[in-house]
Amino acid sequence: MAKVAFIGLGVMGYPMAGHLKTKGDHDVTVFNRTSQKAKSWAEKYGGGHAPTPRQAAEGADFVFLCVGNDDDVRSVVYGDDGVFSGMKKGATLIDNTTASAELARELAEAAENEGLKFIDAPVSGGQAGAENGVLTVMCGGGEADFDTAKPVIECYAKMVGLMGPAGSGQLTKMMNQICIAGLVQGLSESIAFGQKAGLDIEKVVSVISKGAAGSWQMENRHKAMDEGHYDHGFAVEWMRKDLGICLAEAKRNGARLPVTALVDQFYAEVEAMGGKRWDTSSLLALLNRS
Repeated sequence: MAKVAFIGLGVMGYPMAGHLKTKGDHDVTVFNRTSQKAKSWAEKYGGGHAPTPRQAAEGADFVFLCVGNDDDVRSVVYGDDGVFSGMKKGATLIDNTTASAELARELAEAAENEGLKFIDAPVSGGQAGAENGVLTVMCGGGEADFDTAKPVIECYAKMVGLMGPAGSGQLTKMMNQICIAGLVQGLSESIAFGQKAGLDIEKVVSVISKGAAGSWQMENRHKAMDEGHYDHGFAVEWMRKDLGICLAEAKRNGARLPVTALVDQFYAEVEAMGGKRWDTSSLLALLNRS
């Protein structure tokens, strides 16, 4: 059993922190900007809650972050109330936020200067994956640090892999999002085509999902897409945040991402339709608008 702090109880962090308590039987203290949510979590899972990130991190062996973006991470790491002010020497900071590789490298250097360890560990699997404890976790950091942290991370994951040094986890998550962007656009165009052709989408997907065209998106999103339901899942505004990170990194490293840039523009149009909080599969709504 380890002493653990978890910072950020959104749709992902809330169940992830819960698995650390229930599956790992770890001593978990949480912090959330909305304090009532932290209190509710503590009541549900039997852990503790603290009024600041620093106080949550005091004495912890592992401190997990799962917040919104680079600036949110910095706001809970640095300063008098940040986790760095409360962490003991030798403790490990694990950032599950989908953020930039640049931030990961910054935090790794800052942690080393503080006598701490750091792993960037963005996740994939969505809200359902978090709730069921079957996320995929892509890590960047030192091998020894990773080996120590892996058994704890596995409380909420089905796959945990070390991709390379600090920043490699974030770069891997970028590749993941690039793949998803192209997949969802292709699936949307396919379903739109099938609808226009008068085909039974459920029947079609039951066949083509078993072949080379099959994907998680097809298996898990086709039904809601065919029915035009998008009030669920991974929000368009968050996907645009992720794709913005991908495009910025590509500009730095010279990679060409023409399809990713185009799909990002399509998502901007979905937002203009009022779909900021719709699931990413709502690209189909853009194709079907009158």
